[in-house]
Amino acid sequence: MFSAKRISYKKTGYFSKIIIDYLEGNKTLQPFYHFPVNTTGIEAAIKARNAFDTNRAILSEVLKAQYATIETENKVRNNIEQLLKPNCYTICTAHQPNLATGPLYFIYKILHAIKLADRFNKDYPDAHFIPVYYMGSEDADLAELNHFNVKGKRYEWHTKQTGAVGRMKVDQKLLSLLDELEKQLVTHVHGEEILQLLKQCYSEGNSIMQSTFELVNALFGRFGLVVLIADEAQLKMQATTVFKDDLLQHLPSAIVNQTVHKLEAQYNVQATARDINLFYLDGSVRERIEKGKNGYKVVNTALHFTESEMLDLLAKQPEKLSPNVILRGLYQEIILPNIVFVGGGGEVAYWLELKDLFMHYQVPFPLLVLRNSFLLAGKRTVENIGKTALSYEEIFLPVNEIMFKIVERNSKNEVLLKDGLSKATTVLNEIRQQAGTIDPSLVNHVAAIEKRLIKTLVELEKKMLRAEKRKFSDLQKQVENIKQAIFPGNALQERKENFTGFYAEYGKRFIDDLYEHSLTLEQEFMFLEEAPNQTR
Repeated sequence: MFSAKRISYKKTGYFSKIIIDYLEGNKTLQPFYHFPVNTTGIEAAIKARNAFDTNRAILSEVLKAQYATIETENKVRNNIEQLLKPNCYTICTAHQPNLATGPLYFIYKILHAIKLADRFNKDYPDAHFIPVYYMGSEDADLAELNHFNVKGKRYEWHTKQTGAVGRMKVDQKLLSLLDELEKQLVTHVHGEEILQLLKQCYSEGNSIMQSTFELVNALFGRFGLVVLIADEAQLKMQATTVFKDDLLQHLPSAIVNQTVHKLEAQYNVQATARDINLFYLDGSVRERIEKGKNGYKVVNTALHFTESEMLDLLAKQPEKLSPNVILRGLYQEIILPNIVFVGGGGEVAYWLELKDLFMHYQVPFPLLVLRNSFLLAGKRTVENIGKTALSYEEIFLPVNEIMFKIVERNSKNEVLLKDGLSKATTVLNEIRQQAGTIDPSLVNHVAAIEKRLIKTLVELEKKMLRAEKRKFSDLQKQVENIKQAIFPGNALQERKENFTGFYAEYGKRFIDDLYEHSLTLEQEFMFLEEAPNQTR
């Protein structure tokens, strides 16, 4: 269905310096992670994990309870059973429960974890590897999670519910979005199929985290993906030592901020630690905890706790404490037998702040893999790219830069002008040298004339190029159409578009093709082109 071309992340121009340096193994960053992204790193990560006592029994028990009420693939059930064995490891990716999965990269990171697990199961037959989607259901940033975009149309859920988004309930306003989506997708071959799946998962009264659980399971259960909702008392109980240190001594923030200070010498830092990196989570409330003279208070509420009351809450109701971005990764690695974390650029950047925190608590720091990135081009876009003769790297440039390149390649006048400019420079050099032999004081005078003339010729060159560019107006429209199709809103497609539009066109083959083209440890950007003879 799609053919694939690889591009280095650096050449796209869309990735930060810290990520490019990480991918290139820059020595500056090596103190901030443990394992290189290669087979040597995988084997070292396995060895480190073997030395850590993961509570596999509780993990398996929680997962069985979470899967008890939904249809479960045999491969998933087997993976949950395998977790009880000491030679079983997870390949984890994490994300919030975005509505209808949100942007495309939600799908990409899950498929990357699946592909890695499948590769390792072949490479290391004496062990077993399981892909895990860790759901960040406790996130309270509704504005980030309440919408999705399909082929340029935005669908946004307006609700007055508050607190953790994962605990919010599907209501009529959300269901009306699916009705609106139906109008857009129903005419596509597989439109009804994906719409029915969404309506089945997002049933009224269902929580957002349960709906996301069911949707992800329906899409990826056949690959053996295990979905984990970590908002569980039994799991949080395992992190009480860390949570206690955070509340009483602010130790995690002290450790992380030292690392941040080191990173700031070279890079823009993603996240900084607060004194307390826990939220209070209960019902419709997820708010920061702050420590004052008289104990602890929950921001934006009337809730107060003495130190003894807070410690009692931690001991008896740990589910009411929710880790923020600084502690979430450590919590994840405590409860999972994990060796690899697959994350986006922002995630990898903030994980680089955390190694010393992991070392302090003697928790294995996972191998960090930048998630796969794809750019999907349909047949019409592929045809337009062919007409423009653009390289894959050039497609990432702004439209004006692309057009100047096209003009430069196709303009005879531009070539002639450059040749004339070169000849003029040569003649002026000869005049300057001749003037110097006659009277050395004339050299500076001739040089000034040369400078003014060259400047005038360069301005003339720019005007001629702009005139040539106007002749290419039809070609410019094609370039703009290409950019709009695969860089909606001048952003990477994967950060804007939702998977449902593509699924409506291609069906399950869309997921299968993405899986086929997903890389494992290669760490390159993938440009996928639809085959010209493809039938949908």
